[in-house]
This record gives sequence, structure tokens and C-alpha cells, in this order.
Amino acid sequence: MTTALLATSLSAPPRLEGPIGLVGLGLIGGSLGLDLQARGLEVRALVHRQATAERARQRGLASAVSLDPSILQDCALVVLALPLDRLLAPEPALVEAIPAQAVVTDVGSVKAPVLACWSGLHPRFVAGHPMAGTASAGVEAGQRGLFAGRPWVLTPTPHTDPAALDQLCGLVAAVEARCLVGDAADHDRAVALISHLPVLVSAALLQGVDGCARQQGGALPELVRALASSGFADTTRVGGGNPELGTLMARCNREALQTALAAYRRSLEQLEQCLAEERWPALQEELSTCQRLRPEFL
Repeated sequence: MTTALLATSLSAPPRLEGPIGLVGLGLIGGSLGLDLQARGLEVRALVHRQATAERARQRGLASAVSLDPSILQDCALVVLALPLDRLLAPEPALVEAIPAQAVVTDVGSVKAPVLACWSGLHPRFVAGHPMAGTASAGVEAGQRGLFAGRPWVLTPTPHTDPAALDQLCGLVAAVEARCLVGDAADHDRAVALISHLPVLVSAALLQGVDGCARQQGGALPELVRALASSGFADTTRVGGGNPELGTLMARCNREALQTALAAYRRSLEQLEQCLAEERWPALQEELSTCQRLRPEFL
């Protein structure tokens, strides 16, 4: 298998056969439920709490919602829309309830450890990661159209059932996402740089600004808050997100994230040196390079 993440397209994606099982109805699971039902598919959802089940039914996130894993019986495809910690230590009742013939995937933001875990638990597991999200979480977060135009990465192995991969490409196409297929380790190194690193950088910016303002004292802590506008909001959004999710991402992708942090530190030191030595043409050249680079990432 090539190690690059390659776009894949199917001239005629396989027609999805229901019912489709969703384990979890947070942002990703709930959004999937809404999109798939809009395409006429039966969606069965497994959740942990009665209150979640009741609210999910009210919002119409799935055709049927239950706390009983047997709801997954006869599902042709099962999506594990669970946090990383629950993916890496799945409940035995869940594993047992998933039909052996079903295609199974996940939506976790780190792929190598999930793949290592689930490859031994289900014969038709294919690790996946939709690169879509908002700051919202929980049963209220699901929304229509979340995946449209967004990348959805699948990381099969040489042992992956080709028919299972095709079915998941069909799922991605059904929600209008862009399917990328590649190696799990490459995926994890990439998201460390463009997803996990920004969380820590953003968190450090928030901490640095607050700490520096408090250290200088006076009216400064209140003033920086009053003056903070869209630029500061944009650069700190992910650092002010779900701390549990951020910690899980860092824990499960530690080595790749450490490498990314080291590279960022070197860039920051280079900019700091330009400032300390008043090398304004050099600083302008660095910023000009960044101006040229940014459109390539959007």
C-alpha cells in the first residue's frame, strides 16, 4: 500500500444497504444519523444514557435508539462514533453485539492504536476519520451537512476486505465527503501537525496572554479581554475546546505530537531571534513566506 493519503473516487459507489448502526450520537454520530436518514436509510443507534436516548429520539437523530447493544443486530455497517478511550477499551458487550458480517469503522482522530485494537476484534474493521467538526459536543451537537466537502480518511491494511473498503467509500460519498485512503501512521503524523498541534499552540497562546497580563498587573488583564477581537478568537478557538478530547488526542498520538511541537518551537525561536536582533527585513521575509503558504492549507 502506498503511504500517501490519496483521494479516491468511485464512478458508481456501492449502494448502502441498511440498517446502519451508530454507536454514539454526539457531534459525529448525530450528524451521520441525520444525513443518512435524509437519504432514506434506516439508522439504529446505541447510546449509554437514557436521557441521551430520549433527546436523540426527540431530535430524530436515528430511526431507533436504544441502550441495548442488541439493536445492532442485522446491521450491515456499524460506525463507532466513540471517544478514543472507549474505542481503545471497548465494552465486551459491544464487541459481541456487532454482527460478524457487518462492515465496521470508527471516527477517531488517531488511527494506528485504534487499528491495532480493532483489527483483532472484528474481521471487517476499517479505521476511519472524518475531518469535520464544530465546537459543540453531545446529543445537541449533530447537524445536517457537517461532512459535505470535508476530507474523510480511511486507513485500510493489506489484509482489509476490499468489499468492506468499497462500502465505506460509499458511506463517505453518501454524506458528500471527500474520501482519502492511506496509511494509518501517515495519517497520525499529518493530524499531529494540522489538528493536534494547533490545540496545544492555541492553549499556550491563551495561557501566555493571560499570564503576561496578570504579571504586569493593573488594568491590563481586563483591557486585553476587552480588546480581544476576531483575530484572537480565530487563533485560540481550538485551545478553548473540549479539554478531555484534547488530552486524549495528545495521549494517543504522543510521539508524532512531540515531533510537531519541536518543529513549532524552532520556528518560534527563529521569529523571536529576528525580533531580538531587530532584523526587520528577515522578519518580513518570514511573514511573506507564510502569506504564500497559507492558501495551500485552505
